[in-house]
Amino acid sequence: MISNKTLTTFLFAITFQIGLAQNTPEFFSKADSFFKTYVKNGRVAYKDIKANPEGLNELLSLAKGISLSKSDTKTYQAFWINGYNLSVIKGIVDNYPIKSPLDKAGFFDKVTYDIGGEHITLNDIENKLLRANFPKEARFHFVLVCAGLGCPPIISNAYLPNTLDAQLQEQTELSLNDSNFIRLKGKKVNLSQIFEWYNKDFTQEGKSLVDFVNQYRKEKIDSNTKVGYYPYDWTLNETK
Repeated sequence: MISNKTLTTFLFAITFQIGLAQNTPEFFSKADSFFKTYVKNGRVAYKDIKANPEGLNELLSLAKGISLSKSDTKTYQAFWINGYNLSVIKGIVDNYPIKSPLDKAGFFDKVTYDIGGEHITLNDIENKLLRANFPKEARFHFVLVCAGLGCPPIISNAYLPNTLDAQLQEQTELSLNDSNFIRLKGKKVNLSQIFEWYNKDFTQEGKSLVDFVNQYRKEKIDSNTKVGYYPYDWTLNETK
């Protein structure tokens, strides 16, 4: 028989998890409102957020108490994509005015955030929680926004579990059909350094980088095209 103590502990754990789960829709709703308010044309109004940080702080406080299982794939992924982008914004706002995230030492690999039940860096959100758990999902690279103009642009919406796949697809297609992001010149294509840094993510199952890019392009690139990389632009993606 189950003891009263064991049963009480079990019921408390279930109640606690339900409480955390109930916060998740609120998080997504408030994140959506936040991005709609402060993001425009792929740029962030850091100055305005700095002047009125209450919304961001409330959102991150809410996110701190949410704990999700990776078995709930879409909710987990959507939460951590938003969590990454919000934490980047928090890191910039905490150091604003700043010209680049690289102007803050350890911005990606030393500064930590209390979010999703974790005390974690930006690099670990990207590499340990997202890429490591879902190694076949290379589209993450087109929705995780590092605050530099070299990154694919941040969107003015939250990523939501029920629309996540369509959002991942749309942002990947937008990036890979953008002539500033995929730079074709004669028989050579210059790609973002994202493709150099995370080469293995894009070349799974024997694909070349051109093969990966062509999956999402309207105008296909010749498979024999020579690949190079252009320098990453770390200038802050700030509204002007």
